[in-house]
Amino acid sequence: MQTITDIGTLIVSTPGTCGGRPRITGHRITVHNIAIDFNAGMKPEDIVAERPQLMLAQIYAALTYYYVNKEVIDTEIAAEIEEYDRLEAEYTAKRQ
Repeated sequence: MQTITDIGTLIVSTPGTCGGRPRITGHRITVHNIAIDFNAGMKPEDIVAERPQLMLAQIYAALTYYYVNKEVIDTEIAAEIEEYDRLEAEYTAKRQ
């Protein structure tokens, strides 16, 4: 007999792990990581092929979490990209 999985158990946030960001339970793969891959054009099946330690249900749970909190997560991702670009420019300027 197949067991039922509560979808609420698939995503967890733990202070001190991955900056407290929501992540797939048992992994250090954040909802942000999945959202970035998905927004880059990867299908859920492609993400599982790239990360075979995950199940398709975990990807869909992460995408559900993302879409419920899309505005906040997109803002956080944009801020991370901006900070990365700033640090890269700073590093490049120091090397010249």
